[in-house]
Formats: sequence, structure tokens, C-alpha cells
Amino acid sequence: MKYSYKIQEIIAAYDNSVKNIDTEAITAKEGRAYGGIIRAGKGKLVESIAKVLIQLAWDGLEQDPDRLALIGKQIKIPIKQDYIDRLNDEEVTAYIKRNIKNYYYAYKPDILVSIDDRIVIEMECKSYTENAMLKRILVDATLVKSQYPDMRFILLQLESQLGGDFSEFKEVTLGSPSTHTLLSYFDIELNIITLLEGERKVDRPIHKPEFYKSLTRKNIENAIQIIEKILSEYL
Repeated sequence: MKYSYKIQEIIAAYDNSVKNIDTEAITAKEGRAYGGIIRAGKGKLVESIAKVLIQLAWDGLEQDPDRLALIGKQIKIPIKQDYIDRLNDEEVTAYIKRNIKNYYYAYKPDILVSIDDRIVIEMECKSYTENAMLKRILVDATLVKSQYPDMRFILLQLESQLGGDFSEFKEVTLGSPSTHTLLSYFDIELNIITLLEGERKVDRPIHKPEFYKSLTRKNIENAIQIIEKILSEYL
């Protein structure tokens, strides 16, 4: 695998961040909730790792780096015209039409990937995901797809709490009954990438030394290969 030193940097950043999150949370100034600090630390870590993985995948395809951009952009999902048309109250309908520019849902994805100035991939970054969270991700992805019909979607998570074998690293992932059932109700092809092996346990947080999980080179390389395959569709 190319860029081995970059992979080692990811592992080092993960080690440093996870091993120090608990200490930083405990020693933080009063007024900041311990759990919130933990979640924020892990969330920022996954997003930082994701950006490096995307760049490494693009480099692996040997493409012009100027063609790729990672965007922190808010997407405005406009109100649907057929909803306005079926409103029963004429006064409400008229008011909405007069103020139509204000009627949208503002959504900011974790990472948007643009190739040749065309937004093509949305990546959500989570320290872990369980199925209630997945349902929200799928709803948001459906809203985004209404504006970008050809968009591809990736969920990058440190740990999985989706059940099944999402946290096992093998050639074919079978998933879990509840996750597949949720996916069946949405027209979204979601690529789920898990970085750490072993199902997440609520009472075994990885920022505690006794429950620490290693981020391995093999798992990073697997993630890069999945992202590389998706990016290659837009060459």
C-alpha cells in the first residue's frame, strides 16, 4: 500500500486522541459535560481521519489533486411544491408563497466530496452508530438525494453498534436484520465502513485503558480501498 507513513500518522493520531480524551474530559473546566467532551473528541477524530482517507484513496487512483475538493457546505432542502398545493388553508398557502425563499431545511453534512466542481459523495462520520442513529442518517441522505440524485453515501464509524457483522473484517459483510430492514425502506445505497473490530459495548468505552481497541493498518487499508472504488466511478 502506498503512503505507508500517512497510514502510520493516522494510527498515531488515533492512539494519541483516544488515550487522552478521558484525561482531557476529567480535567476540563467546570460547565462542560464529561460525556459531551468525550463525544466531541471522538467525532472530530473520525472526521479528521475521513479526510485523510479520502485524499489517500484519490492519490491511489493517481488523479490530479486539483480535481478533488472536500467541502464544508450547508445544503438547503427546499419545501416541496406538492406540499404547498395540498394545503387546505388558503391564508397559510398564500403566506408561504409570499415568503417562499425562507422555506427550506438547512442541513450540513460532515463531509461533501466534489470532483471537477461536482458534488458526488456525502460522508457521515460517527464514533459509533446504532440503528436509531442510522434511521436519522438515512432520512438526511434521502433529503440530500432529492437535490443530488446521483450522490453516493458513506458512513465511516470507529465502532459499530448495528448488530450483525459490521465490526468483523471479512470479504463479505452480511449485516444485521434490523439494519437491512431499515435500508429496505429508503432508496439509499449506504456504504458502511467500520474502523475498529468488535461490536461496541456501552459499558466498555474505548477511551478507558482497559477497553482500548487498536486501529490497525489492515483496517485503514480496507477503508481506503472501499473509498477508492467509489471515487473511481467518477473518473
